[in-house]
Amino acid sequence: MGASKGIKQAVILAGGLGTRLMPLTKNTPKPMVLVNNRPFLEYLISLLRDNGIEEIVLLLGYLAGKVQKHFRDGSGFGVKIKYSVSSVSTETGKRIKKAAKLLDDTFLLMYCDNYWQLNLREMMEFYISKNKKYMMTVYSNSLGITKNNVLVSKDGIVLKYDKERKDKGLNGVDIGFFILKKDILKLMPSSNLSFEKMITPKLIKKRELAAYTTNIRYYSVSTVEKLKLTEEFLRPKKIALIDRDGIINKRPLKARYIRSWKQFKFLPGAIKSLGLLKRNGFRLILISNQAGIGRGLMTEKDLKKIHENMQKALKRGNADLDAIYCCPHSWEDNCECRKPKPGMILRAANDLSFDVTKAVFIGDDERDIQAGKNAGCKTILISKGDAANSSPDMICKSLEEAAELLVNHKKYKQSAI
Repeated sequence: MGASKGIKQAVILAGGLGTRLMPLTKNTPKPMVLVNNRPFLEYLISLLRDNGIEEIVLLLGYLAGKVQKHFRDGSGFGVKIKYSVSSVSTETGKRIKKAAKLLDDTFLLMYCDNYWQLNLREMMEFYISKNKKYMMTVYSNSLGITKNNVLVSKDGIVLKYDKERKDKGLNGVDIGFFILKKDILKLMPSSNLSFEKMITPKLIKKRELAAYTTNIRYYSVSTVEKLKLTEEFLRPKKIALIDRDGIINKRPLKARYIRSWKQFKFLPGAIKSLGLLKRNGFRLILISNQAGIGRGLMTEKDLKKIHENMQKALKRGNADLDAIYCCPHSWEDNCECRKPKPGMILRAANDLSFDVTKAVFIGDDERDIQAGKNAGCKTILISKGDAANSSPDMICKSLEEAAELLVNHKKYKQSAI
């Protein structure tokens, strides 16, 4: 992702008892709870480092010494770490205020129990465009994974924050990842106050809190149940998202559709290439627009039959797909799943629990590349001509070349995704 302009410091609230994680937190502070045999805080620190953050301030309380002993000055994790330690009973607002001397003029504030696929550069661009001092990151909750607690206006301003999640008119979820100016401390009295309960409402009342809204879901370790989901999500995976027509099979003429198995023709080398990816640990996920259904030229039953036969043929070559996602809508339906919108990719990421920022989308059309970018994926364009309009991360002449590239690329060989 590279470094972002204007912000190099993150501040993490990590001082609570973690009562909802008991008994795991009986002798272990919440940020040190193990996820795939690593303290959860290590994942957050890696995420921040990869986004260009150079210094992290940990606001500790409960069993602070265990965190300090593990991370020390941060040099072993590629960052500089500073500490501010308060009593366990200290509220979030007072923890921030106590750390005043350690804070940069502009910093990223986070909760220690939420993980989200941060793109700090993109966040900063939005933050600057809104011309507000303070910004909250809001998950759109498009998949309905939890109850909303925030109302965001159409122009990206937070209008309401309901910590109890009772208001039915809310349209998003606060996931932390605030961008704040240090002068927010002027709004904080010296009393033991909660940042969420006292400061957030003040910013909303003044219309000073912008909302960076994301469709990418977040994960949490706040409860034992959520911890299990997060553990699966953070387990390393290799994910190849693949378009169908023009990549796996011969593309039909413009405005025509493959309506039967008889019309489906595998492209030379397609099965071999998918098999190569499969043997090297990639999960293969089909992402395909099928507007012929929405236009009444074929049925979902027709499509299902085609894909059943396709999977049988792929399985004979040890190249069958792990999942298939298709948008049946016409372009006139204005759905959220038709490429270049990222709906199918985000649904797949939720169903199969993978990090979209570490997945690769392979397609032969500008809409494929844009859908991948809209979801946060890396993209490979299969093209023998000009790719100026789509700006993919990589260009290959064939699926075979793309598969060889992924299998031999150092990052993917090491199962880093």
